[in-house]
Amino acid sequence: MSSREPHHLYLISDATGETVQAIAKACVVQFEDVEVVEHIWPMVRTERALETVLEELEEQPGLVMFTLLDDKLQRRLKEFCWTNGINCLSVMEPFISAMAAHFKAVSQGLPGRQHVLDESYFTRIDAINFVMAHDDGQATANLAEAEVILVGVSRTSKTPTSIYLANRGIKAANVPIVPDLPLPEGLLNGPKALIVGLTEDPRRLVEIRRTRMKIHAEDHDTDYTDLEAVKVEVAAARRLFAKQGWPVFDVTRRSIGVPAAGIIQLLGQQQRQDDDPVSPAD
Repeated sequence: MSSREPHHLYLISDATGETVQAIAKACVVQFEDVEVVEHIWPMVRTERALETVLEELEEQPGLVMFTLLDDKLQRRLKEFCWTNGINCLSVMEPFISAMAAHFKAVSQGLPGRQHVLDESYFTRIDAINFVMAHDDGQATANLAEAEVILVGVSRTSKTPTSIYLANRGIKAANVPIVPDLPLPEGLLNGPKALIVGLTEDPRRLVEIRRTRMKIHAEDHDTDYTDLEAVKVEVAAARRLFAKQGWPVFDVTRRSIGVPAAGIIQLLGQQQRQDDDPVSPAD
């Protein structure tokens, strides 16, 4: 791979991710001619959360740097990386091991103890909890509490984008568009949240869906992975976005940081408009 081509770097943490991001940043600046695409995954404390990371890692392999203190999660991540020929590095393990030997003590393995529990920390934690409670169409009755709602057909990166936004303290919900199933009433009744449509090239979607079904040993000979059916599904979603006037981001072969950055910008614009409404005419 040419140094001019992007290299994917996965930063995985069981806390806010600030430690692994700081270490990665200090190292990456030593390589001026290398383009790095960061995939930041904070608050990875459950098997479900880790599996979401591994799905993206399988689609776009890259160097993994992590700060996971849970032995079970560490083993799962290391085994996955070893099986798929991916370089994987624990950035804290060498230091903790050296200190344990020097202090003649055992590490407690407590995630996030190095971070001050300030207001921004609790805002991020609250946002992460909100995302997990409102993932994949869950808890649609209180969508009004969301700041951002992501809408799209299956496998358009709604969950990882929501988690990325949550690490910025943004409460994000995501709602799947499922053929022949109605959307939640709360979504179409004008919530104050910024509603964003996510879309992807149908051929790429089919690849991703087939890979996922293969991992779970499921039958992929269905409309879910039929190219013509997926084309119809994506086209219907785009018509919905246009009808509702929702902004749309194409996530085809893009890091989640790209649409997330655009969403954060749109949210900022919306919030400024809300704070500075147009004065009524005299």
